[in-house]
Amino acid sequence: MSMTEHDGTDRLFKALADPSRRTVLDLLRAHDGRTLNELCEHLDMTRQGVTQHLRVLEAAHLIATVRRGREKLHFLNPVPLQDIYDRWIAQFDTPRLKALADLKRRLENTHD
Repeated sequence: MSMTEHDGTDRLFKALADPSRRTVLDLLRAHDGRTLNELCEHLDMTRQGVTQHLRVLEAAHLIATVRRGREKLHFLNPVPLQDIYDRWIAQFDTPRLKALADLKRRLENTHD
């Protein structure tokens, strides 16, 4: 892995490590092309805080932006997530991982 690939992977995992940034990604997955104001409606933080999270997501190439007049629209870019899947997840036995994930989910639900 080259140093550039290594830096990109670090930015990607750093972006995914924060729950607020994962929430932003979930919001964009549910409805792509949101403005900053639309994202702020769903997050309990200042516009400046949301803007900082968007910068980290953009640096990790997890979102792309498009200007529409005075608005800036934010779109989910799933390609880096697919790269993670291809590199680290797909190599494992998917049915066995799915069975373990289902078991974990069932066990957690019985403790509620």
